[in-house]
Formats: sequence, structure tokens, C-alpha cells
Amino acid sequence: MTTLKSKLHDDLNAAIKERDELRSSTLRLTLAAITKEEVAGKEKRELSDDEVQKVIAREAKKRREAADAFAQGGRPEQAERERAEGEVLAGYLPKQLSDDELNAIVAQAVEEARAAGAEGPRAMGAVMKIVNPKVAGQAEGGRVAAAVKKLLAG
Repeated sequence: MTTLKSKLHDDLNAAIKERDELRSSTLRLTLAAITKEEVAGKEKRELSDDEVQKVIAREAKKRREAADAFAQGGRPEQAERERAEGEVLAGYLPKQLSDDELNAIVAQAVEEARAAGAEGPRAMGAVMKIVNPKVAGQAEGGRVAAAVKKLLAG
């Protein structure tokens, strides 16, 4: 078992012992998603820590989207529950980049792309190829794309 997955199991056991319903249900759902990912495809496999982290990030994104949907639907208590679950999962993800840090990385990538001959809005793909490996797991794709578009347009 990978270290991140075993940490999730240990934290789940601790949450159950402490009768922390929110934390235990969130970790159960996340571990179920990890198991589902492991058995998807032709044969069962063990996920690496990076793959487990991607599953956790995907689950956290689902919580954010659900919280927004519940808030718009006039169900604030359910939206609050989804936000709380998202915060539990955020503890297992790397620290997110601030807007300033992200903009600095994107600006550097835009310069690299321009040096390679990519110009204007068509350079989006080239810039994203440079930026994505640098910010993997530390910034959501939508945020990265928005920052790239803003700098290429400006």
C-alpha cells in the first residue's frame, strides 16, 4: 500500500474512534474512489502516491462544484457540508499556488514560448505545455488556463 493511501486508512480509523462523522464519511468516500480507480480497466493495480493524489484532487473538485450547486439551489446547509468535506480533502493535497506565484510561472512560460516563436492567442497550447508540469497538483487547470489567456491577451 502506498504511503498516502495508508495515511488515509490510518486517519479513517482515527476518525471512527473519535466519532468524527464528517471526516470518516469523507475519507470512506475517497478510499472508495481510490479502490474504484485501482480496479478500473482490465486488471487490478496499485496506485502510486501521485495517482492517489490525483484521485483526491478530483474528489475535492467534486465537493467544490457540489457546494456551488447547492448554494445556487438554495440549500446552504448542504453546501456548507460539501465545503467542509472539501477542506478535509485539501489537507491531503499539496499547498495551492497563490495568484502571484501562478502569474510569475505563467509569465516565464509565455516568455519561453515567445522565444520559441509562438505568438498571440495561438500560443496557448505551447504555453500550457510548459506551465502544466511546473504547477501539477498545485493549481487547478481552469485557474492556469485563465492566467495564460490573460497574459497572452495583454
